[in-house]
Amino acid sequence: MMYRIAIRDISQGDFERIVELNAAAVQHTSAMDALRLKELQTMANCNWVITVDGTVVGFLLAMRERAGYANPNYDFFAARYPVFLYIDRIVIAPEHAGLKLGTRLYEALFEHARAQGVPVLTCEYNIEPPNEPSRRFHDRFGFSEIGTQALDSGSKWVSLQAAPVRQ
Repeated sequence: MMYRIAIRDISQGDFERIVELNAAAVQHTSAMDALRLKELQTMANCNWVITVDGTVVGFLLAMRERAGYANPNYDFFAARYPVFLYIDRIVIAPEHAGLKLGTRLYEALFEHARAQGVPVLTCEYNIEPPNEPSRRFHDRFGFSEIGTQALDSGSKWVSLQAAPVRQ
């Protein structure tokens, strides 16, 4: 079956759907209402949705260095890299798994980073509770662990990851 798949910037009309997608994946991300989404979108260098046949089925938010983002994972990378692009979150609706939508978003993100001269992409994923699909996904893109840290008073541990952007 052929689908029309597109990546575009987030618009205000997408907020309700993005908040809904985030809520369904909150165990792997963090809570986000429409107000928080607006704050993150303002800081983001990349704020994209991916659509299938015109319907929003996923999104990605990523921030550059000096974005003013108060976040312990972002702070970890800011202390180590003078220039970077931090992937705050990527969410794809589970019913669209298998269409390689996350791969399409990451391919576009690496291309965007190359065009901006960004040498490294950074992110984190949960290791406690484990997020095995995210680990496998990031491994395919050349991410490797450069540290770990506890969040939420130790109820969550994350693997802090970085991948070189080949120019």
